[in-house]
Amino acid sequence: MATTILDSTVYGSLWASSTLAPLFEEAARTRGWLEILAVLAEVQGEHQLIPASAARCIALACREIEVDGGFLEELRRGREVSGHSTAGLLRAVATRCPAEAGEWVHYGATVQDVTDTWLMRTLAVARRFFAEQLLAIDASLSQQAARHRDTLMLGRTHGQPGCPITFGFKAAGWVAEVRRHRTRLTELRPRLEVGQLAGGVGNLSALGPRGLAVQATFCARLGLAAPAFTWTASRDVLAEWGSLLTLICGTADRIGHEIYNLQRSEIGELSEAPAAGVIGSITMPHKRNPESCEQLGSLSRVVRHLAACLTEGLVHDHERDGRSWKVEWHVVPELTLLAGRAVELLSALSRSLVVDPARMLQNLEATGGMVLSEALMLALAARTGRESAHRLVFELAGQAREGGLSLFQAARASAEISARLSDAELCELFDYRRHTGLCGALVDRLLAAKEPS
Repeated sequence: MATTILDSTVYGSLWASSTLAPLFEEAARTRGWLEILAVLAEVQGEHQLIPASAARCIALACREIEVDGGFLEELRRGREVSGHSTAGLLRAVATRCPAEAGEWVHYGATVQDVTDTWLMRTLAVARRFFAEQLLAIDASLSQQAARHRDTLMLGRTHGQPGCPITFGFKAAGWVAEVRRHRTRLTELRPRLEVGQLAGGVGNLSALGPRGLAVQATFCARLGLAAPAFTWTASRDVLAEWGSLLTLICGTADRIGHEIYNLQRSEIGELSEAPAAGVIGSITMPHKRNPESCEQLGSLSRVVRHLAACLTEGLVHDHERDGRSWKVEWHVVPELTLLAGRAVELLSALSRSLVVDPARMLQNLEATGGMVLSEALMLALAARTGRESAHRLVFELAGQAREGGLSLFQAARASAEISARLSDAELCELFDYRRHTGLCGALVDRLLAAKEPS
C-alpha cells in the first residue's frame, strides 16, 4: 500500500524519477548493505583481522541471501525485538553461517560504516544520472540558442517591457546555468564518492595497527575513495549534495516558470508541446495547461525544503548523533528522487519546446516603439547630454501614451527631436533589429566555450 505520493501507483511517476527509484527501494538497499558486509568480511580476512574461513562463510552467506518479502519480514521482527536499526540484519547473516563464523559478522565496524558507505555508492550512481540528464538538457537548449540567435523578442524587466533581445539570448542564459551545474557535479565527485569505515567513535580502534590499510582496501573494493578523515559527525558533503540539487531544481523551475508565463494566451511566445490525449482542464476543454512547468515548480519547492533539513545535520553532538544522521535516511532518497524527476521533466521540455517567432515580433511591435526609448535617449544624449535627453524622452513617451501614438510618431512630431535628429536618422533608429545589443555575440561566445568535462 502506498503511504506517500512517491510510492503511489497512480501518481508516483509524477514525483519520483523512475530511473533512480529502484536504487532506494528497501530490497535494493538491503542487498547493498549485504554486499558491503560481504566485502568487509573479505577484506578483514585478507588482513587477518578475522579467520579467513569465517570471512569466506560470511561473504557467501551475504551473497546467497534472497532479499524477498520473507527476509524483510525477518529483519522487521529483528529490529522490533532488538530496538536497533540493523541488529536484525546482522543476526540474520550470522544465523546463516556456521556458529564459529557467525561470531565475526560486522567485526570492528559500526552501523554508520555500512549505511554511509551504501549511501555514497548509491549517490555515485545518482550523480552520473544527473550529469547525463544535464548534458542532454545542455544540448537541447544550445540548439535552441543557436537556432534563435537572431529571433527578435521583447526583453522584460520587473514584469514590464524593457528592450529588444533575441530568444537565443534568453536560451543561452539557461544554458550557462546548466553548464555551471555540470561543473559543480564534476567538482563534487571526489568529495561525494568516499567510503566510511571508522568504527564506534571514528578512530578505527577495532581495526588494529593496519586499520588505515583495511579501510583503503575496503573502500577501493567498493569503488569508493578512502576518506582523508573520519566523517561520521561531519555531514557537510550531504548538505552540499542537497544544496546542489536545490540549485539544479532552481534552474529547472526558473526555465519552467518563464515558459509558464510566456505560454499565457495573451503573450503566446513559448509553450509546451501538445501531447496526444493530454487534457488541460476537465471543465474548460479549450485549455492547454503548462503541466510540466507547474510540476517543475512543485518539485523545486519540496526539494528546497528537504535540502534545508539536511543542513540541520551540520551540527552534531560529539562523535556521532543519531538525531541528525538518521534524518538523512528519510531526506536524501526523497530529495534525490524529486530532483531526478525535475531534470527528467526539464529534459523532455527542452527537447519539445514550441517557439513562436511571429508572436514574439508581434508583441515587440505592440509596444509602439516604446522599447526603443533607450536608443532614442542615447542618440539624443550625444547632442544634449544624458539628463536632458532622458527628460525629453520621458515626457515624449507620456505624451505618446496620452495621444494614442507610437513613440516613433510622437518623435517625428516633436520640434525638439526634429531639431536634433533628421527623419532618416529617426527611421533608422526605430529598427528593432538594430537594438538587440550584443545578444548574438554573447550567444556565439557561450556556445563556442569549452564545455565542462
